[in-house]
Amino acid sequence: MLLVGNLYFVPGLNDCIFPMSYNYLPLDKNWMNFDQVKDLLEFRQEVSITFDAHERITKCREYLDHLLKDSEELFYGINTGFGYLQNVRIGNGEIEKLQSNLLKSHACGMGDEVPHEIVKLMLALKIKSLSYGYSGVQIDTVKRLMDMHNQNVLPVIYTQGSLGASGDLAPLSHLSLPLIGLGEVWWNGKKHPTADVWKELNWEPLHLQSKEGLALINGTQFMSAYGMYCLVKSERLIRWADKITAMSYDAFDCVPEALHPKIHEIRAHKGQVETAATISNLLKGSSILNQSKSQVQDPYSFRCVPQVHGATKDSFEYVKGVFLREINSVTDNPNVFPDDDLVLSGGNFHGQPLAITLDFLAIAMSELANISERRTYQLISGQRNLPLFLVKNPGLHSGFMIPQYTAAGIVSENKQLCTPASVDSISSSNNQEDHVSMGANAATKCLRVINNVEKVLAIELFSAAQALEFRRPLKSSEAVEEMHDEFRKIVSFNEEDRVLHDDMMRAVNFICR
Repeated sequence: MLLVGNLYFVPGLNDCIFPMSYNYLPLDKNWMNFDQVKDLLEFRQEVSITFDAHERITKCREYLDHLLKDSEELFYGINTGFGYLQNVRIGNGEIEKLQSNLLKSHACGMGDEVPHEIVKLMLALKIKSLSYGYSGVQIDTVKRLMDMHNQNVLPVIYTQGSLGASGDLAPLSHLSLPLIGLGEVWWNGKKHPTADVWKELNWEPLHLQSKEGLALINGTQFMSAYGMYCLVKSERLIRWADKITAMSYDAFDCVPEALHPKIHEIRAHKGQVETAATISNLLKGSSILNQSKSQVQDPYSFRCVPQVHGATKDSFEYVKGVFLREINSVTDNPNVFPDDDLVLSGGNFHGQPLAITLDFLAIAMSELANISERRTYQLISGQRNLPLFLVKNPGLHSGFMIPQYTAAGIVSENKQLCTPASVDSISSSNNQEDHVSMGANAATKCLRVINNVEKVLAIELFSAAQALEFRRPLKSSEAVEEMHDEFRKIVSFNEEDRVLHDDMMRAVNFICR
């Protein structure tokens, strides 16, 4: 092991420069996959650029310094103003001030603070984008971003302010302010002025060089981090939707024919086929499912689960592909190509691919809640030999009447939130930036939708567990009964009216595991 500054080099471990920990994620031009993002979030991994990334970053910086030294040419954002002020030349003596002014003037976020997990992901994704060596930043800037991520020094960032084009300008400015000693950060569980934490950690503010401010705030890391976080959470909720449906299926005494593989072979959407097989496997061996039925078929909210859940799964896979490509891309502007002796100004910061797919993910996930609430409604409706509102003495007790109200209200809220953000655009920067994606709005409301889906699924689980007990002495499958037993450890059978909020929140926590 070789010491390089305050970092370590271990030959054979992808030639990585990293803090002395084996729980780390290497960042460079190699593809980052979905499992790596999940591990980064779940295990709170540290991040490190590799030696290859280090060389790429330094090579690009050296090329840019040489270019500016020997050229009188104007390069956008490097020796010019920004946006509508692109034609204003900036003298060499004012370039550092230009970059720091950019961070200060663009830190205009408002609204709620971005959750800490997403802030950490923003830091990691910004490092990843810079690691390709097309952005012109100095290596000290990347190292400081690594230090901030790995030591949980998290900038205070706000949810409002980005138009999803020209990069996530306001959020990324708040992300970057601490580099020059400004703004606020969370550290050791408290919010502090950056300068106080820097003094405590013996860190000096950085002196930004040409292009660096623009490289830091041009990019899609706000939208990308939200999107990846939403995808990780969606994957878990999709699995829970199938498991909860299996319990509801037996609780409502449904017929098994709608899950038969022959039906799904002749309309072979991948998600549909997978969903039917998954729920069939979850119900394998159920004495409730295998008993004779009085009905020929069930309501759509049960019979069409493979088709509805399956469509969500197929949509999820498409959105995941778009976001994986995005986080493995360079999204600032302009881009510097040392090997080609080129500095090119373009629009890789434009969030349109993300805005559309975030809207798509919100719509797809909201459908899991829509159909879940309908199953909850059927369970409390007094059909199939279940008591009205799933309580032994309805009238004296309201039972599970109002959890369904709550689910209905949340589902209605999701319908409003699913109005696409990506169809909107408002001109900015004196009409220089005349089409924007609104992807940041799509990102924040997508997370709200997914959090709502979690609550609606929890209400269905709460209701299905109650309904299943009215099928005794018959038993469901081993998988469903095991889930039911685990749930009963935290939420007991409802004999009579009690404060259900507490039970519902325990149900949410149960599916957050």
